[in-house]
Amino acid sequence: MICKADTVGVFQIESRAQMTMLPRLRPRVFYDLVVEVAIIRPGPIQGDMVHPYLRRRQGLEAVEFPTEELRAVLVKTLGVPLFQEQAMRIAIVAAGFTPEEADRLRKAMATFKKHGEIEAFRDRFVGGMIRRGYQPDFAERCFQQLEGFGSYGFPESHAASFALLAYASAWMKHRHPAIFACALLNSQPMGFYATATIMRDAREHGVEVRPVDVNRSDWDCTLEEGRNGPAVRLGLREIKSLREADAVRIAMARGDGYATLRDVWRRAGVPVAVLERLAGADAFMSMGLDRRRALWEAKRLGDAPLPLFAAAEAGSLPGDNRPPAEFGEEPLALLAQHAAGRGHPGGLPFPEPVPQGPPLHSAAAPARRPGHDAGGQPGRHAQQPAGLRRRPGTGPSAAGHHVGGHLRHAGR
Repeated sequence: MICKADTVGVFQIESRAQMTMLPRLRPRVFYDLVVEVAIIRPGPIQGDMVHPYLRRRQGLEAVEFPTEELRAVLVKTLGVPLFQEQAMRIAIVAAGFTPEEADRLRKAMATFKKHGEIEAFRDRFVGGMIRRGYQPDFAERCFQQLEGFGSYGFPESHAASFALLAYASAWMKHRHPAIFACALLNSQPMGFYATATIMRDAREHGVEVRPVDVNRSDWDCTLEEGRNGPAVRLGLREIKSLREADAVRIAMARGDGYATLRDVWRRAGVPVAVLERLAGADAFMSMGLDRRRALWEAKRLGDAPLPLFAAAEAGSLPGDNRPPAEFGEEPLALLAQHAAGRGHPGGLPFPEPVPQGPPLHSAAAPARRPGHDAGGQPGRHAQQPAGLRRRPGTGPSAAGHHVGGHLRHAGR
């Protein structure tokens, strides 16, 4: 499992960098996990220790030691210094540091500064190795590796403690995946992964994950008897913005179970807003109430009538205050049907158009000639057909004006 990087939620080896390294390093014994924990750190990476170690572990590069003194220090890490303790031993046996000087070197490496304080030991370290017969380029390379610890380097004891916890959590995940997932969910937020990722990983390992239910869920996630072993029942803690105090009141007043949503409201004494959050999480499915019906039932419990803009004030979706619709009339339900392969969005029912008036040229409304009234007679105030325009000076008013002008002119 570890060699396949199946380590979601496993302590210290769950990051993307660790999961990328695991198939390459392929731990076989406990000390391999110690190296795995320590090698993916800024110190070994910047000190160019990762690739030499991998090449030597895979047999692509020979493991050589300049002296037997260094063999005794670096044999467990294939000649590559990975731990602070090794850096101190190299300073003592190869550069002639006293124990006090080596401890000051350790403290300089433990500052975790970008450039650290190790540079002050360069001349003393390199010069001491050259005086003891080491080649200058080898001495410089050793010091460059130690400089990487100025960013972040692990003590071997620290790495061993982390490796033990990593092995224990990996064993638990492999042997008891339901218990492991339940414990992780109750410890959120933590680690690199969200709740949804942990749930998906648990299902991939054969764990049945059951939804939140007001009649079965406590505040924390719990284990229930499942078909193929323990199942994880999600707790009320997974509902966004739900307070633990309200969840405890619901669980304490549950008794043999709630029969209706009103029963929850009456016995637990929680506000309607809490019931709406539960409805939004589909926590009333054991009562036969889906999200929309449960939201409608919760909104009916208010003493005052619903205001016109309740949806906007509560931040809920428009339409939540409408009466519950049948399954076939609910657009979201129809889309869910289609996603499950049981319908098509094209089957969404639409209302028939309502006629706005009798059609033109029908028996109920005979056609009307332009410039004539409803009886077909010429009329000065006959209605102008829609969509037609007159040329200026050609309308009935203009014609009367011209006729009157001619009569007045003739009268003179």
